[in-house]
Parts: sequence; C-alpha cells; structure tokens
Amino acid sequence: MDDDQFIESVAERTGSSAEQATALARATLTTLAERIDGGEARDLAGHLPEGLRAYAFGPHEDAERFGLDVFVQRVGGRADVDPELAAAGIRAVLDTLREAVGAGQYDDVIAFLPAEFWQIANPVPQYDVQRERG
Repeated sequence: MDDDQFIESVAERTGSSAEQATALARATLTTLAERIDGGEARDLAGHLPEGLRAYAFGPHEDAERFGLDVFVQRVGGRADVDPELAAAGIRAVLDTLREAVGAGQYDDVIAFLPAEFWQIANPVPQYDVQRERG
C-alpha cells in the first residue's frame, strides 16, 4: 500500500476529504507512536508507506501511559477536528493500518494499548465480521 492508497482508505472510511484524511492519519500515527514503546514504533514505521513513516517515530523509548479519551483528544487537536471525527479517524487509520502492515504487525502494536482501545481497534477485519453474520 502506498501513501495515496492509505490516505484514500482513511478518507473513504471517514467520508472526509483527502486533506482531512491526511491530517487524521498523521495525527493518529503521531499519537500512537507516543503511546507505544519506541522499538515497536520503529518496527511499525518500517512497515508504513514512505510518506507516513516519520509520523510513527515516538519521541521517547518508553511509551506514555494514557487512555482512549486522551488519545482522541490529542488526535482531535492535532488534526483540528471534533472528538467524534477524531474517533472515526482513529478507527479508520487503525483499520487501514491492519491492511497496510498485516495482522501480525498490527497485533504487536495493538498489544501495547489498554483494553478500552478495543472500542475503536476492531481486531477482526470487516470481511470476517460479515462472514460471521452469515
């Protein structure tokens, strides 16, 4: 997946413009990099499209410990969007991230997040959910 495909996926999932999807992707990756350990952030960056890699490098080796509400607040502030769109953007970026980096790498990243993140980090790809519904 290249940069344009990543942003297009986020835009489609959120119903936003490419510019807004870019801001949401960058804000989410930056905040995620703050929330996970530095080594995991570097691993994640290595799997991202080239234009998004810089946003996934954490400022510190040790992860900051904060919850979903602060995560949404930081993304909203960085992307200059309301909390509802910030949460939708986070979900869209995480879903796109799972497709871009693969399930194993995605699971490694999500393992660093507290359980409350499962509210937005759906562990099952959409096609599996649809199949389960029958």
